[in-house]
Amino acid sequence: MSGTSRPGADRASRLARAAALSGSGKVCPADRATQLLEAIIEPGDRVTIEGNNQKQADFLASALAKVDPARVHDLHMVQSVLALPDHLAVFERGIANRLDFAFAGPQSRKLAELVANGTVKIGAIHTYLELYARMLVDLTPRVALIAADKADRNGNLYTGPNTEDTPTIAEATAFRGGIVVAQVNEIVDRLPRVDVPSDWVDVVVPSPKPYLIDPLFTRDPAKIRNENVLMAMMAIAAVYEPYQVLRLNHGIGYATAAIELILPTYAAQRGLKGKIARHFVLNPHPTLIPAIEAGFVDSVYCFGSELGMERYVSNRADIFPIGADGNLRSNRALAQVAGQYACDLFIGGTLQIDAQGNSSTATKGRITGFGGAPNMGADPRGRRHDSPTWLRAGQEAGESLRGRKLVLQMVQTHQPNGAPSFVERLDAFDLAASADFALPPVMIHGDDVTHVITERGVANLLRCRSPKEREAALRAVAGDTEFGRRQSPEITDRLRRRGIVMFPSDLGIDVNTATRDWLAAQSIDDLVTASGGLYAPPAKFHRAVVTHTWQGDIHEPGQPDFQQPVQHETGAPRPRKAARSDVAVRTQ
Repeated sequence: MSGTSRPGADRASRLARAAALSGSGKVCPADRATQLLEAIIEPGDRVTIEGNNQKQADFLASALAKVDPARVHDLHMVQSVLALPDHLAVFERGIANRLDFAFAGPQSRKLAELVANGTVKIGAIHTYLELYARMLVDLTPRVALIAADKADRNGNLYTGPNTEDTPTIAEATAFRGGIVVAQVNEIVDRLPRVDVPSDWVDVVVPSPKPYLIDPLFTRDPAKIRNENVLMAMMAIAAVYEPYQVLRLNHGIGYATAAIELILPTYAAQRGLKGKIARHFVLNPHPTLIPAIEAGFVDSVYCFGSELGMERYVSNRADIFPIGADGNLRSNRALAQVAGQYACDLFIGGTLQIDAQGNSSTATKGRITGFGGAPNMGADPRGRRHDSPTWLRAGQEAGESLRGRKLVLQMVQTHQPNGAPSFVERLDAFDLAASADFALPPVMIHGDDVTHVITERGVANLLRCRSPKEREAALRAVAGDTEFGRRQSPEITDRLRRRGIVMFPSDLGIDVNTATRDWLAAQSIDDLVTASGGLYAPPAKFHRAVVTHTWQGDIHEPGQPDFQQPVQHETGAPRPRKAARSDVAVRTQ
């Protein structure tokens, strides 16, 4: 932060310069946005731009990237997500040089280049919750650039369904003498509700166009393959059912989308309705619609919203947190807390897993970051309430005084580019050396991982009693990789007899029946039907011709798909017969 004076000491002079541009009141014209930022930001300031998984303060990000580097330079950027080219343009133009962040999926390769050539100095790669916490302690922004749906002329903000990070960032800045600038889609006389009060907001900029938002949590059922269905069936049979998992978080990807879509079919056939997957912490995944309509789901607490799901969510106030205005109220920070302490299971994917189960998305030439996975994918040792799931996991791990959270990594044995997912040594170690990190950026540590599922089978690491057994269990499910070929069949057989390794046949699953026929929705159109016409998928998901598309799985909201080709079905949706209680749900 600039200077060594008390935080907020020069707040009045900065706001006076801002007032010279905006005149009376808090509203600054959009065509003066860059001048505004030059007036309130000083060299060396710590600045945050609201870059969420979905909602982006893109107009203000663009305005910051255009400031004069002779006037504004050496900024320390603190932001949860690097999603836009403008987020890195400030470094390329010499406006900023330091960065603390959580996730950079869309810009991960470019970020790696800038770190390698010395343009960007990374303080640390955080989890979301960790970064928010530091914003309150030692990484407090001097200036915060946020986004909202609407504002009134007093500066009160309405964030609508996509509240996400906004209140956390605004509060951290406003209560330490910082300056909060909000870009808004429109200014109105009366707000539907107040999500951020006006005394937290200093300047409002009406954006020329609505803020950017992407449907990051939508997975087209047409792209789910039989392998995804097989892994989903194993997850239910080996984890959800025996541990009676009721409270959980799903990372986004085709494997978890497959789980959501076979709850009303495969799980229902196993008699699990009401016994598993009742309380979710996740964004409103469209692939969860059939399970909701079939009565599987009791509640969903959300990090943010999802484009196209607004009407459906508002219509299901019995499931989602809906305000008096009739719209979703999301909160990323609180959802991260709920994901850590209120959930018994976290499930996600990764790019690499080593011999002890450590996983990372940091690979050669890519600094992806973590997002929320390390937070929700860690065993919370401060937890004190019990549940059958938590207690059983602790007992299997040999714990006598505490339970364990289930942390499941679902990954196919090879990545879409052919690279093996299982490696002897993570690329994260090389990244740590080249970027001068104190420690390699491990996403989820192996001692937190309880299960690993591949298309080959399930490794239950809770039942392992030594590092050698953990390694053997992972090699047993690593398939036809160099890592997996180092395991003898005899060792794998012994692990199967002890229930440490489970292949599909051990779980009573016939691989030949693990097909897309189990999916409760086969297409985006089927999800619309299941929603009673309330789900309005974004235009990018409207396809009516045979195409060669790409798919992949990701572990955390906001990451780009790690892609691989798959031929998918097209044309008119299949006719279906369904009652209201199980709309668009197929049964075997």
